Amino acid sequence: MSQLRKQGLTRRALLSRAAAAGALAVAGPGFIAAPDAAWAVEVTAISEHEMATLLQMARDIYPHDRLGDRYYAVAVKSYDVTDQKRMVADGIAALDAAAKQAGFDSYLAAGWEDERVAILRRIEDTPFFQTVRGGLVTGLYNQKEVWPIFGYEGESFSQGGYIARGFDDIDWL
Repeated sequence: MSQLRKQGLTRRALLSRAAAAGALAVAGPGFIAAPDAAWAVEVTAISEHEMATLLQMARDIYPHDRLGDRYYAVAVKSYDVTDQKRMVADGIAALDAAAKQAGFDSYLAAGWEDERVAILRRIEDTPFFQTVRGGLVTGLYNQKEVWPIFGYEGESFSQGGYIARGFDDIDWL
């Protein structure tokens, strides 16, 4: 237990995070719901496993503890289309194969973020990884609902620019 505290993680926090991670439920064919039912995402072109993997992959590529899974679900929902179905299926299969080489049943079965990031590093040069990573930049950070979480007040042009509007008032940098 002292090893967990050295990493800034208590036993209680570890157990609650593990329960939360495992609680992402497949509530039926084509439907993934949060444990608290605060959000859900329906999948039509890709499988529930592929959507859950994309969601975890998004959290591992751009980790923000202050952002809920629903923002990541919105960001990866664009891959649930027929045009992307083959790319997603092949990419998730390669990701799961890399996880098996690392000793896990699948990417989602790797319990620790460090383990999943190591698996992602094995595929980071693939077009699949680069497509997902690039899509997350706009898919995640262009959501107006996340802007206040990061202290971003939105575009400034219509209000005269940033110079007269607190250009240097960001306290989290």
